[in-house]
Amino acid sequence: MSRLRSYAQLVRLPALPTALADICLGALATGALPGHWLPFLFLLLASGSLYCAGMVWNDYFDLEQDTRERPFRPLPSRQVTPREAARLGAGLLAAGLCFACLAGLTHPAESGANPLLSPVLAFLLVGAILLYDRWLKRTWLGPVGMGACRFLNVLLAVSASGGLTKAGVHLATVVGLYIVGVTWFARTEARRSNPYALGGAALVMLVSLILALPLPEWVDRGRSSPLFPYLLVALGFIIGVPVWQAIAKPTPERVQAGVKRALFSLILLDAVLASALAGSIGLVILLLLTPTLYLNRKRWLYAT
Repeated sequence: MSRLRSYAQLVRLPALPTALADICLGALATGALPGHWLPFLFLLLASGSLYCAGMVWNDYFDLEQDTRERPFRPLPSRQVTPREAARLGAGLLAAGLCFACLAGLTHPAESGANPLLSPVLAFLLVGAILLYDRWLKRTWLGPVGMGACRFLNVLLAVSASGGLTKAGVHLATVVGLYIVGVTWFARTEARRSNPYALGGAALVMLVSLILALPLPEWVDRGRSSPLFPYLLVALGFIIGVPVWQAIAKPTPERVQAGVKRALFSLILLDAVLASALAGSIGLVILLLLTPTLYLNRKRWLYAT
């Protein structure tokens, strides 16, 4: 059990449903279900594998820093060796690419889908993951790099329909920009943060929510849920309260609480965005909150 716990910590198991929520968002928003259900399932596996790989490589490249600041994590505490982590990370990247290839090959023959789209997007996502984890993370481009990873993950989800649409790119932009803000907000979570930097990050998150408002214009009138704008405003308050508290008093505890709320709220964001393009059925994504909240209550697991 201790061994399994270490690997669950390494891949950030409580946050995994946020990646799966992106795939559900793309599939529902583009009408890929139920006709493209098999590519959708393979893309769930691809996204989950690539997300976990990103978390593994994140800790692999952060070993020196985590030894100083987070010695309890699996790698600095030697619960998992760097060699084991590298093998796991490489295996998960390979698995993600294979699942994406299968997704491209299993579209219905009559759909006219491009079988190369999902593999190409997955390949770009692998590049973005490694670029961020190895080089960009500690530079000013770090938040942009992480946002690019989420942008590509949502585009990967959109490819479940067999093609890319303007609405899908709009969705990916909203989610990617939101993650730029969250990543910027989290950059100094281990120490006292600059309130002005936190305020700038919060502004980016707010802009992403504002950018979501025109989404219903991409679909026929009546398909979008009338609850969408109200849900979006409510989401803003859910995210905004702990974020504002962290800005007012930027201690590590408050900033980490704000980061955790913003990260888990990604599932809420995906559900709200899906309701804009697929109607109330999009709120089914909220079911992914159940494993996320349950796993987060386990004191031996962490999500950030």
